[in-house]
Parts: sequence; C-alpha cells; structure tokens
Amino acid sequence: QVQLVESGGGLVQAGGSLRLSCATSARTLRTHAMGWFRQASEKEREFVAAITWSGGTTSYAGSVKGRFTISRDNSKNAVYLQMNSLKPEDTAVYYCAADVGIQTLATTDSPRYWGQGTQVTVSS
Repeated sequence: QVQLVESGGGLVQAGGSLRLSCATSARTLRTHAMGWFRQASEKEREFVAAITWSGGTTSYAGSVKGRFTISRDNSKNAVYLQMNSLKPEDTAVYYCAADVGIQTLATTDSPRYWGQGTQVTVSS
C-alpha cells in the first residue's frame, strides 16, 4: 500500500517562503514519479509540479514556474516542494501524489495515489 504523508504547511505573508515535505517508502520512490497538486477553496484540484523517479526531469505548472522547486532525496525517502515568492493565490491544500510517470502526473486531475494534504495560507 502506498502511503504519502505531507508536512510543512502553514501561514506565511506574501513574498515569503515555505518548504513542504512528503514522506513515503523507499519502494514508492523507486517505482513512481512523484508530484504535488493543490486545491483552493471552491476550485478544482490542479497540478503543481512533478519529478521523475531518478530526479533527472521535472515539470511545473506555468503559475509556479520560477518560484517553486520540486526535489527528492531517495536516501531520506522524501520529496520536497520549495515555495518562494508566495502569493495569496497560492493559498490551497497541497497534496503529495504518486503515479506511473511524470507526464501522467502533469496531465491528470486524479493521480493514482495522494496523501491527506497540508494547508498553505498566504496572507496579503
């Protein structure tokens, strides 16, 4: 069973930074591409970023490109999302996700696996 546990959310002022973490198993990291999605209140869940199992390729939504960075540390069984220059419109519940490939994560609105989410609130 794939388990994904997010942490690191919180309240931050516009222009600030947060780093989200996703803990999972070594097996999950070896066999899946990993990503982040978010869902704001009364909006659809949307893709944010994804990374291949090797970490060699990443993909970002246009709205976060240049501000967010996804990374993974297979030695710690973790995936991270570094969020800089945060804006109020980044406010959402952020979900860690896993699926067969990076293209699948970038194009689906329903990844195969995801965690319970962590709230990020950006005040203006």
